[in-house]
Amino acid sequence: MNKHDQIKAFVKEELEIFGGPLYMPESQQETDTERSPVSTDIQTLSEFNTAIEGCMNCPLGATRTKFVFGVGNPNADLMFVGEAPGEKEDLEGVPFVGRAGKLLTDILKAIDLQREDVYIANVLKCRPPNNRDPNKEEIETCEPYLLKQIELIKPKLLVALGRISASTLLRTKDSLTSMRGKVFDYHGTDMVVTYHPAALLRNPNWKRPAWEDFKKIREMYLEKRGEQA
Repeated sequence: MNKHDQIKAFVKEELEIFGGPLYMPESQQETDTERSPVSTDIQTLSEFNTAIEGCMNCPLGATRTKFVFGVGNPNADLMFVGEAPGEKEDLEGVPFVGRAGKLLTDILKAIDLQREDVYIANVLKCRPPNNRDPNKEEIETCEPYLLKQIELIKPKLLVALGRISASTLLRTKDSLTSMRGKVFDYHGTDMVVTYHPAALLRNPNWKRPAWEDFKKIREMYLEKRGEQA
């Protein structure tokens, strides 16, 4: 086992025992040259995934099973953004799988879209331990990756799935209820907010308002593509 692997194993063990964040002495931290910068030379999502999939820029790199980059149409006009991978996503390396992912797929079909038509990603690319909310350091480290994905995909509309995703991206503590039905600007791209599919599984009463949101999302999507509903 090389020094890098030893450090990673140590950090993972400490986080599992004590939780995070974990302080590491400077001698054990990675140098700036070992970090994964967002290169301006990258031109495709595939190149970008290859460049950052080994990211160890925050402690989540040591505890993840798989890096969850994103999936879907690299030229999608509609992009969905969740907060972070869950347990199943961490195991498979794909965002929005399991029951919540199936529900999102079913909702997309209901508005005449397939997962292959859109792009799906998360703010964080690694699962926080025990599915806790992302912390400030993790967001600051990982959000530039999301911005680069948006730059490469050039979606016409972003959809933040859930309060945590929306409040993280918009830097607000507003409630989901107050954010729904509005159009926000996220670094030059229109963004709307709706329920996370996992929340709909926990509370079926939210399915009706979520359906209203998705009907509006479809209308905006078609309008931005110059199509009619």
